[in-house]
Amino acid sequence: MGVEPEMVPVEVVGVRTHLADDEIVVLLLDPDAALLVPILIGPTEASAIAAAQAGIVPPRPMTHDLLRDALVAAGAPVDHVEITRLEDGVFHAALVLVSGRRVDARASDAIAVALRFACRVLCSAEVVALAGIEVRPAASEEDISQFREFLDHVSPEDFETGHEPGTGGGTRDA
Repeated sequence: MGVEPEMVPVEVVGVRTHLADDEIVVLLLDPDAALLVPILIGPTEASAIAAAQAGIVPPRPMTHDLLRDALVAAGAPVDHVEITRLEDGVFHAALVLVSGRRVDARASDAIAVALRFACRVLCSAEVVALAGIEVRPAASEEDISQFREFLDHVSPEDFETGHEPGTGGGTRDA
């Protein structure tokens, strides 16, 4: 057997629709690497993921709910799911049962099941590196502090034409 890939925890951000392309993606965030992994999914899987995130319980079990119930009844709950590889544009995944057994799954189905078990979603670090899109970080506390310092010392005159900021004078057009 080969070497197991390094797995990193990811957060299921949610389902988004790209209106221009009419495509639906589920977004996974690797907060440590600040990378967002978009996975193209179908409308049925999108609905299953969104419903689980919203805490919607259908009156009768849907497919992912049925799978959860069957695994629990069989004494084989899911411990976590893994997005294991990206091959020819297709994400591959596995349900990892508490027993350690692995069940091959589509990434979208694995995510929908993980949400129903409230378990971890792990992604291969290689997949995150290959498919991840950099997330622009929010302003740091230091940036905010520097901006506040600037605001504390700036005056309206600093923005007048022909005036050097911080010198306190300027000219006005009459």
